[in-house]
Amino acid sequence: MPCTSASCSGPEMADIDVLIVGAGPVGLTLANILGAAGVRTLVVEERATLIDYPRGVGLDDESLRTFQSIGLIEQILPHTTPNQIMRFVDARRRLLAEIAPTDTSFGWPKRNGFVQPLVDAELLAGLDRFPCVEVRWSAAVGSCADQGTHVEVGITTATGPALVRARYVVGCDGGRSVTRKAMGVSFDGTTSPTRWLVVDIAADPLGHPNIEVAADPARPNVSVSIAHGIRRFEFMIHDDEPDELAEDPAFVARMTAPLVPYPERLDIIRRRVYTHHSRIAGAFRAGRMLLAGDAAHLMPVWQGQGYNSGIRDAANLGWKLAAVVTGRADATLLDSYDIERRTHARAMIDLSTLVGRVISPTDRRVAAVRDALVRAAAAIPPVRSYVLGMKFKPMPRYDRGAVVHRWSRSEPSPVGTLFVQPVVRTRTRPEVLLDDVLGPWFAVLCWNNDPRAVLGDEVFARWKSFGARFVAARPVAQLPWAEQDHDDVTLVGDRTGALKRWFDGQADSVLFLRPDRVVAGSSIAQFAPELGAELLDTFAPTPGGPDAAGRVLRLAQPSA
Repeated sequence: MPCTSASCSGPEMADIDVLIVGAGPVGLTLANILGAAGVRTLVVEERATLIDYPRGVGLDDESLRTFQSIGLIEQILPHTTPNQIMRFVDARRRLLAEIAPTDTSFGWPKRNGFVQPLVDAELLAGLDRFPCVEVRWSAAVGSCADQGTHVEVGITTATGPALVRARYVVGCDGGRSVTRKAMGVSFDGTTSPTRWLVVDIAADPLGHPNIEVAADPARPNVSVSIAHGIRRFEFMIHDDEPDELAEDPAFVARMTAPLVPYPERLDIIRRRVYTHHSRIAGAFRAGRMLLAGDAAHLMPVWQGQGYNSGIRDAANLGWKLAAVVTGRADATLLDSYDIERRTHARAMIDLSTLVGRVISPTDRRVAAVRDALVRAAAAIPPVRSYVLGMKFKPMPRYDRGAVVHRWSRSEPSPVGTLFVQPVVRTRTRPEVLLDDVLGPWFAVLCWNNDPRAVLGDEVFARWKSFGARFVAARPVAQLPWAEQDHDDVTLVGDRTGALKRWFDGQADSVLFLRPDRVVAGSSIAQFAPELGAELLDTFAPTPGGPDAAGRVLRLAQPSA
């Protein structure tokens, strides 16, 4: 939905809905979500253009699902390497453990290599679809003050200073976030004393398609295949080696010599020294200012979750900001962003930190004990399956926030978890991913029932007015039967059997799905009217009705 206000562009920049600070992947993804909802959005970036060197190297299935939701998946997929295997090896390059998940429950492979500059460029190009979104380069935020009804932001641009009044400001401006400092929010955690040299190379000198993490006590190192013939090497730098050595070609040649036969022939794109941080902001929201991505949390690289955690932030926050700005929800819905994202971000930080500690020992005796323990664990089939399938990865599960648990009869409840995304069939499309049927907003999905009949006329009408889509899922054999057809209900056939398998494990058969595909509420069919009404009272307060803030805040409390 395009916006109609001239304040979306032009030199004045006087009045906008959302100001995003930072044109990295998180800010650009968030801008795409807001742009699709017609929200007047300005993205400001102090750099003159996108960063043109590889940084993040791994995308997970959740991020690809988000890119699918903003209509850019076909543009992004050519820059990825699906089903990338991660192998952990010892000092002699013998296999210790392997991560090679094959599950595609969310519609996409769980591990994917990618070229971040090219993916970020597609996210930027996607904003051209939205007249209400503008990106300003070489624009640095100098001041940021929450005035209660809006935020006043002072920006320095190439043509001089400008003052922006925004209803909300989202800081996606990295670990040194200016926005976070303006909010007065702490950044708690630790910074590892260990440094790593990262070298990105064109014309991949090895060519094999996966990732190898060498837990070598002499010098732990990593070799990563990136799409389009790029190879990344990472090497631990010892305490007696200064950062300046990274600029010495002879030092880089010594690092890469054990891995490539001709280190002097490498076509180096860039080299840089990094330290690893394990930090999280004391709050993701303060009034009309919010944080996302590295501005909200930093984590070591070992599980490739820094980039992906930021995309999760954008997916969680984007629909909520759009709902508040367009008047579909009360502003206190934004409190659920911190409540929902903090626990999961913390879990990812802890996992990444733990993996780093496991692979980084430089004491040979400690490394030998570790190797023996890892090999012994890998010999146990359930443990091997657990690691191979990446089942150790924490998955979002919201016990609190913008969810309603009390109507569910399933154990465990699916409420607060991501719903699956299988390939389904409709009357007009033989193969389509489920999210493309559910649409970009809320959806009500019933197994083996007509949503209109289950919800009743009044609640059905309210959800229809709220803009929800209604989907009736049934065995594919029943798809030709038209006696229960309704113009407002889309029928999907369970083409692969994945939907029935999901419902096989549940007592609940009616799902209310949020735009980020989290289950907002679930119930058996007879409870659907009560659950549907309660959710609507939360997300779509009626004009003149009771204060919506109390309802949203009650949802943020632990479920009974």
